[in-house]
Amino acid sequence: MPVHCSEMDEVISFIHQHMDEPLPLERLAKQAAYSPYHFTRLFKEKTGLPPLYYVSSLRLQKAKDLLLRTSWSVRDIGLEIGQQSLGTFTTRFTERVGMTPTEFRGSVQQTNHHLQELRSLQDWRTPRTVSASFDRIEGTVGAEVPFEGVILVGLFAKPIPEGIPMYGTVLSSLGSFSFTGVKPGTYYLMATSVSWSMQAMDVLLPQSTLRTRSKTPITVEPFTVVPHQEVMLHPPRLDDPPILISLPLLMNRFLHGMLRDSAGRGR
Repeated sequence: MPVHCSEMDEVISFIHQHMDEPLPLERLAKQAAYSPYHFTRLFKEKTGLPPLYYVSSLRLQKAKDLLLRTSWSVRDIGLEIGQQSLGTFTTRFTERVGMTPTEFRGSVQQTNHHLQELRSLQDWRTPRTVSASFDRIEGTVGAEVPFEGVILVGLFAKPIPEGIPMYGTVLSSLGSFSFTGVKPGTYYLMATSVSWSMQAMDVLLPQSTLRTRSKTPITVEPFTVVPHQEVMLHPPRLDDPPILISLPLLMNRFLHGMLRDSAGRGR
């Protein structure tokens, strides 16, 4: 392992241990004994994200935890993670989680309902075998360890699962996935698992779910076929950014899509 990878791991551990303190770029770079410029480049190579964006992501993850595990007000939780303005905190949380802090706090019952719906679902979409196309991203999802449940797969704008994915689906098992009609652009492939043994809190705060992500972008261009993507779900690693997007929100969107398709076939 390159020396700088070990050093970046130490900085990531330092960030986790000092989340409640100011963490400007200069302090983090000093911890690694690099210039801010050199440190930022190495950190981005390791995690896929700039250092301060990684820090802000961890703080939003903490906010999600506080919303579900405490009775603190939304304003106090924003202050706890360093957001002085309630409006700014609410806006950033909503953009990156997909719902407001208040909506997220009240989504436990809905999460249980979505899990039950997915488990009872019989008519899963199965990818069709088709010829290569310029607007399609296809691939295969495997896993380092066995599990029983579903897999959420999405194409995101950044190398972190936050905000609503541009394209997303839910798989009933390991295997093939396909996104069709993908517009030209740059995407990052992200996936995580939800096992049937999970409780609603495990899904809303997915800190132990299997996951995978592409640190390098997938580029969709006219008249160019995208290579087949093979990804492997793995237990959380130190350099993985938090899963900020609300997984129940993605489940809900998938289930509504299934309902629309079913209604369309019935006409």
